[in-house]
Amino acid sequence: MNILDQIIAYKRSEVADQKLAVSIGALEKTDFFLRDTLSLKQFLLDKNRTGIIAEFKRRSPSKGILNEKSNVADVTAAYAKYGASGLSVLTDNNFFGGSNEDLVTARSNRIPILRKDFMIDEYQIVEAKSIGADTILLIAACLTAIEVKQLAQTAKKLQLEVLLEIHEESEIGHICEEIDVIGVNNRNLKTFSVDLDQSVRLAEKIGTSKLKIAESGISNLKNIAYLKRYGFDGFLIGEYFMKQNDPAEAFEKFVNELKEV
Repeated sequence: MNILDQIIAYKRSEVADQKLAVSIGALEKTDFFLRDTLSLKQFLLDKNRTGIIAEFKRRSPSKGILNEKSNVADVTAAYAKYGASGLSVLTDNNFFGGSNEDLVTARSNRIPILRKDFMIDEYQIVEAKSIGADTILLIAACLTAIEVKQLAQTAKKLQLEVLLEIHEESEIGHICEEIDVIGVNNRNLKTFSVDLDQSVRLAEKIGTSKLKIAESGISNLKNIAYLKRYGFDGFLIGEYFMKQNDPAEAFEKFVNELKEV
């Protein structure tokens, strides 16, 4: 069993327990559930912003501990202040050290938030709306094309946008009308190997009908310039910032350098 299979098996058990602990009815009564969501698509297309979806995560199965000292409120506030087009907040606890509370804390920022988790059940989408998310992540590697469409339809009913993450050509068939943004993950979730050219190889096959972002392995301005040439509208970057002693300072420096290009 590879690490992705392990994560999904654990997630199924976790979601089952959460359903017993908190009902959908209770989730629908939260203040955040009634808020108007923000459009990640619009923020990514805003030329006054960086095109970067800046991520907050403490650790990962492939890299171990990235940063357990930085405060989610301070880091995400800096991301928003210096021009991030969106925030990505890990809510998986067992494998990434995140929590729903991290996203709730980040919600004080007036930019779109992607709930970064392994979404396998409609319950998680309702939960995402209840904690203040604007966009959900669906990972093609752990869902069928039918499941992607069903979950995306549920998200759209709740006014949430959908980012579909793919890694290989066979997953392009998971793209459906309800998807707002396509993310190409340069990291293989089963082996954790990283290949930046994976985005390039898939860009033409995806086409231009959907916004495209590149994920993983992006650590400098050359990476961004390279990927922009192949039609990418945004870049999800987390590990590079989070492994620095001060992620907020690292993001500010990165953006200042980006402005000079």
